Amino acid sequence: MSIRQLAEALTFHVMQGAGTLAEHFYEVFEEPLADSSWSDRRRRLPWEIFADLMRRALRPLATRRQQPDAFWRRWRLLALDGTQYSLTNTPQVTASATKAQARRGRAAFAKMGVAVLLELGLHNPLAAAIARQGDSELALARRLFAQLPKGVLLLADRLYGVPAVIVEVWAACRRVHSQFLFRMPRHITARVLTKLPDGSRRIRVAVREPGRPWKIASWLEMREIRVQAGRKGFRRHELRLCTSLLDHRQAPALELAALYAARWEHELYFREAKRVLRQTDLLQSHTVETGAQEIAAIMLATALLARERMRAANGQVPVLRIKFGVVLAVVRSTWFYLGYCDDLLTARQQDQIVRRGQQIMRYCVTAKRRARSCPRAVRQPIRGWPRLQKTHSMTGPVQLKIV
Repeated sequence: MSIRQLAEALTFHVMQGAGTLAEHFYEVFEEPLADSSWSDRRRRLPWEIFADLMRRALRPLATRRQQPDAFWRRWRLLALDGTQYSLTNTPQVTASATKAQARRGRAAFAKMGVAVLLELGLHNPLAAAIARQGDSELALARRLFAQLPKGVLLLADRLYGVPAVIVEVWAACRRVHSQFLFRMPRHITARVLTKLPDGSRRIRVAVREPGRPWKIASWLEMREIRVQAGRKGFRRHELRLCTSLLDHRQAPALELAALYAARWEHELYFREAKRVLRQTDLLQSHTVETGAQEIAAIMLATALLARERMRAANGQVPVLRIKFGVVLAVVRSTWFYLGYCDDLLTARQQDQIVRRGQQIMRYCVTAKRRARSCPRAVRQPIRGWPRLQKTHSMTGPVQLKIV
C-alpha cells in the first residue's frame, strides 16, 4: 500500500458516517484489507509523513475578488485557537495518556489537543499542531507561528494576549508582513504612552523572563483598545484588545473592535468538524499515534470540504452561508460515484454529476445570521463561573463604545 492510498482512504474514512477503515478502503480502491492489517500498518507509520502532508496540502484559498468576506482591507483574516478530542479507553491509550482530574473524579476520557490556524472566511485550516506528547495549547500554537502566510491579520483570544507570547507572534508577523489583533487579560499592567484620537492608546508592557517573573527582560510597545460591548437593556462587557496596527488612521479602533467578533468563526469550525463531520469528539483510533493520524485526516477532510464549498459558491453567494452538512452529503456521494463507479460513467456524465452537486449546494443556503449571543455561564460551574439555571439568549445589534 502506498502512502497516497493510505492518506486518501483515511481522509475518505473520516468523512463517512458509518463503516470501518477497511470497508472504506475497499470502496475507494476495490482491494480487500483486514482491520488488523490496517492497525498494524498505521502503527508503523512515522508521524513526520502526516506532518509533511498537512504542510503540503493546507494552504490559503480565498481571493479578494470572489471572497471579500475573508479579508479586512488588505489583510487576509486568520484565527488561531485550540480544541480537544477524546481518546478511546483502550489499554494502549490508558497506558500512555493520563486523564484530567475533575471535581467529581477522573474524566471519562483522556484528551488529545490540537491547535489550528484557520482561514476565517472559508473555515479552511492552514496548519495544525497535534499534542502527541500531551503538549499544552500554547505549546502547540507556538509551532504554528512559523507557518503564518504573508499579509494576514491574526485574531486570537486571551491565552495569546500576554507579553511573552505577543513578542514571539510579532516577530513572526514581521517576517511575513502580517499583523495581529488579540484580546488581553485584565490583570496585565500597562503604562499609557499616548492617547490617540480614536480613543485607543499606545502602551508599554513589561516582558518578564520565563520562570523569573520578578525579572524584566524587555519592554513591549503596542496599541491598546478598550471597548464596551453589549445590547440595549443588558449589562455591557468590557474587552481589552491589543494590536500591532499602530496607525489609528489605517485601522480605526471601532472597526477593529467590531472585527474581533469574527474570531468566533473558529468555534463554529470546530463544531462542524466534531458534530457534523464526525458527529462526536471521540476518536475511533486505539493508540495515541493513530489518534493523531485521525485528527490529521480530519484537518485534511475539512480543507477538502472548504475547497468544494468555495467552488460551489463561485462568488455568487457567501461561502459560509452554504450549509456544511449539505456540502458533506454531496461530496460523499460524488466521491462514491466518481471513484467506485467511475468506469460506468462517461467523462461528460461525471462532469454533469459534479455540476449538479454544486447546484444543490448553492441552493441550500442558510438565512442571514441573526445577531444573537448566549450568557457566559455553565450548568455545573467550575472555578467561579456563574451557574446557568435558565436558558435564554440576547438578540439585537451589538453596541460598541471605545473607552
